[in-house]
Amino acid sequence: MDIRLDGKAALITGGSEGIGKGIALKFAASGADVAILARRPDVLDAAKAEIEAVADGGAVVAVSCDLLDAKATQAGFAEAEGALGKIDILVNNAGTSRAKPFIDITDAEWEEDFELKLFAAIRLARLALPGMTARRWGRIINILNTGAKAPPAGGAPTAVARAAGMALTKVLAGEGAPHNVLVNAMMVGFIKSGQWERVHREENPEMDYDAFLQDMIDSRNIPIGRIGEAEEFANMACFLASDAASYAINVDGGRSPVV
Repeated sequence: MDIRLDGKAALITGGSEGIGKGIALKFAASGADVAILARRPDVLDAAKAEIEAVADGGAVVAVSCDLLDAKATQAGFAEAEGALGKIDILVNNAGTSRAKPFIDITDAEWEEDFELKLFAAIRLARLALPGMTARRWGRIINILNTGAKAPPAGGAPTAVARAAGMALTKVLAGEGAPHNVLVNAMMVGFIKSGQWERVHREENPEMDYDAFLQDMIDSRNIPIGRIGEAEEFANMACFLASDAASYAINVDGGRSPVV
């Protein structure tokens, strides 16, 4: 199936590396105009150049923004919308996984996790929905993880924030559907990304990276027997962003016990 996004404009948070950049690459190669939003200007510039190299006729915009700041989030959205003329597709992808024993999580850690993973998505959806509704076409994709539906012990705060993201997705899906604004969630299992490269550097620098990934496979029950590629995740995101879209899907190699 050849999925095309010609004439559509997409905003992708956390779009400078990993899954977000993979989605931006796929959308751009499928003809969409793409705006990537992240904090670090140098990483954004490198990602923008990479995306421009595969773009099939669409514009590519990079916006530096800290999603922990509500005013900066509003300004970042306005900059992206101004540059592209509209936002048809919003991908709420920003946020790295955090997991630790519940008793050790501070109020500040809870608040930061919810600000980045839930409130940023709320704010951006609130900004994007009026235009989508007026045009009677829109797609919002919330990138969650399998903990949203099967939260493990020691999975907070991320599993709790992502579970709230699932509830948000279902609320918005019901409200958006009459206006042809489809809202979906994608559940991340273990996908190769900058996050896991950082974990390797910080926690297991003496271990070969491939061996580190294999240890993840062996210790974390991934039935398919390998770590997913960002491109595989992006392929599903492109489907959901298109006119062939459906509902919530796990992209986890069979890891989650629930669908």
